[in-house]
Amino acid sequence: MKKMNTAVILCGGMGSRLGSLGKKIPKTLVKIQGKEILWFILKVLKKNNFNHIILPVGYKGSLIRKFCKNNSNIIKSIDIVETGVKSNIGKRIFKIKNKIKSKNFILLNGDAIFNFNLKSIFKEHEKKNNELTFITGEITYPYGTVGYKKNKVIDFNRNIVYDAVKIRGNSDYTAFNYTGMSIISKKKLLKYSNKFKDSKNFEVDFFPYCIKKVKTNMIKLNGFWHSIDNLKDIKAVNDKKFLKNKYNALKKLKGKISSENK
Repeated sequence: MKKMNTAVILCGGMGSRLGSLGKKIPKTLVKIQGKEILWFILKVLKKNNFNHIILPVGYKGSLIRKFCKNNSNIIKSIDIVETGVKSNIGKRIFKIKNKIKSKNFILLNGDAIFNFNLKSIFKEHEKKNNELTFITGEITYPYGTVGYKKNKVIDFNRNIVYDAVKIRGNSDYTAFNYTGMSIISKKKLLKYSNKFKDSKNFEVDFFPYCIKKVKTNMIKLNGFWHSIDNLKDIKAVNDKKFLKNKYNALKKLKGKISSENK
C-alpha cells in the first residue's frame, strides 16, 4: 500500500485585505502569472510526494470545490471539509484533525506560492523524530532602511530581503521569519487539540505550548517563497517587480510544470 503524506492547506479565510477582489473569490484562487495560488501549491506538493490534501474551506468554499473538480488530475485524493465561514484557524484544524492520514503532516497557508525541496525537509523531520518543525525563509521589508556599520551610515535601501531579526536588549536571541508552513506530528496534534479548539489565534496558543512539550526543530528553506497578502503583493508578482532570482524561480517552476503536463 502506498504511503500517504498529508498536507493541510488553510484556505477558509475571507481575504479582507484584497478589497473588491476578495468579494468575488477566496484568496487562494487569486491568479499569479495566470494560475491560481492553489494551483501552484498543489503542483509543488505533488512534486514533493504529498498525495493526500485536506482543504478546510469556509468563505466561498463552493468556488474551491469547483476548482478542485476542474483540476482533479493534479492530486486525486483531496478532502474538502466545510468548517464554517467565520471559524478561526484553530476551529478549522480541530474539525479536520481526524482526517489526517499520515504520521506527520504539513500545515500551510493557502496564500503563498513557493518552490523548494519540501521533500527533503519532511524527510529530515521524520529521520530526527521531530514532532514539530517550523519552516522559515526570507521576506522583503517594504520600508526604507538605513545601513549602519562601524559607527558610520553606509547606505539607504528599500525592500531589503531578510530572514531573521535581532531583538533589542537580547543579543543571544534571533527571531526567524515564519513562512506559515510547519510539519506536525498527528499524534501530538490530537493529544493537544483542546489547546486550540476554541483558540482565537492557533499559532499564538498552540505553537508556544508545543515548543515546551515536544521535540521541535526549525529549518531555513532554500528556494522561492512569496506570500500574497494584499493587492500590492499581487501586482508586484504579476508585474515582476520583485527580486529577479525569485522571478526566475517562478518561471522555472512554471516551465517545469508545463513540460510535465505534455
